[in-house]
Amino acid sequence: MSAIRPRPKWHIEETHPGLFPPVDEAFRQVIDPEIGLNIMELGLIRDVIINEEDKAHVMMIMTTPFCPYAPALLESARTKAAEALERETTIEMGMEYWDPSYMEDGVGADWGLF
Repeated sequence: MSAIRPRPKWHIEETHPGLFPPVDEAFRQVIDPEIGLNIMELGLIRDVIINEEDKAHVMMIMTTPFCPYAPALLESARTKAAEALERETTIEMGMEYWDPSYMEDGVGADWGLF
């Protein structure tokens, strides 16, 4: 069994550190309906970038490759990010495979994983 991996550092943490807290809080409002945990607890947000045009881009993965809720989760995360960041936001579903070790510390215990 693998240990908890820290969340990857998002680009906005270096380029726009004041935007990290509101977008983190916004993502915590997006709940995976099958699992009942938010997308931050699950470690699904892999990066948030503010590009040269001052637009935001979110990279997100799913817990399974064919998640039936993927379209709704992606759109909900995009909408919440756009509201929190107060700018046009795009979202992309990454192809990285999710691993339970991406979950926040202590969350996997409810599943008997850690």
